[in-house]
Amino acid sequence: MPDSRRQNLEDFLEMLAVERGAAANTIAAYRRDLEDFLAFVERSGAVSNEFSTRHIQEYLHDLAEAGLAPSSRARKLSAVRQLSKFLAAEGVTEEDASHGLTGPKAGRSLPRTLSVGEVDRLIEASRQRIAGTSGRDRLRAFRMHCLMELIYATGMRVSELVGLPRGVLAGDRRMLVIRGKGGRERLVPLNAPARAALDQYMDLLEKGGDGLSPALATKWLFPSSGAEGHLTRQRFAQDLKDLAIEAGLDPERVSPHVLRHAFASHLLDRGADLRALQQLLGHADISTTEIYTHVLEDRLKRLVNEHHPLARVAKAPGEG
Repeated sequence: MPDSRRQNLEDFLEMLAVERGAAANTIAAYRRDLEDFLAFVERSGAVSNEFSTRHIQEYLHDLAEAGLAPSSRARKLSAVRQLSKFLAAEGVTEEDASHGLTGPKAGRSLPRTLSVGEVDRLIEASRQRIAGTSGRDRLRAFRMHCLMELIYATGMRVSELVGLPRGVLAGDRRMLVIRGKGGRERLVPLNAPARAALDQYMDLLEKGGDGLSPALATKWLFPSSGAEGHLTRQRFAQDLKDLAIEAGLDPERVSPHVLRHAFASHLLDRGADLRALQQLLGHADISTTEIYTHVLEDRLKRLVNEHHPLARVAKAPGEG
């Protein structure tokens, strides 16, 4: 990639980090998509550091020919569109090459979820792990039980959960202050089981037990000796697959993201509204939360079918 194009890309990514507060994972995703697009532009023979509307159109056509899903094409176009707008705003290009372009319509699939009973089985399996353990195995068992109670009680993103700082416990433990995407903070309540699991885990972590040495001072709630300093998303996801097997569930149906969806679906099914759910999930836009409207629709149908007089099945003559 020419140095000029590389510099334009780095300037754009720096803007995302500094001005918009984009997370490291978000910036990495933009980098992958935009490096792919700029490599395509270079293969097309473009000699300047600019790209045209034709380049974007041909790139989208190339992606479609390769069989890339509409949702993935729409995501890549979004990245290219933001880069193009940035370059035009900075005066690097004369105009926004993406102006007027429409991408593939990416249908919003309904999220996979679990029933209340299935989540209960997972939490119970994590509780059963504790029995008969000692030493570090006991700490890991308490940690997993705490993670399960927290993620289902709050609906946190997995990155928010594993990256919780120890300082989150400084205030009232009935509420946690979560720093989400873009550095936005929100309050999430903790139910009694989650608080109890958290207290048990912290007691073992801080004071030691079953031969464990007192925990060293650390900034993380779920510390690890790995490079990140805290439990990784990948490790928690794998532990969750193992837990699903112990609970008699298909591990392919279980992931941290599915538990977040279960939290949202179960709340709505029991009377929560979309605005409240938006706040709890940390969605910047209500349109993101609207993917759960099918839960509200199902609830309203049940309400009408069970309680509206006209929904009752008329009895045949001679019955009752």
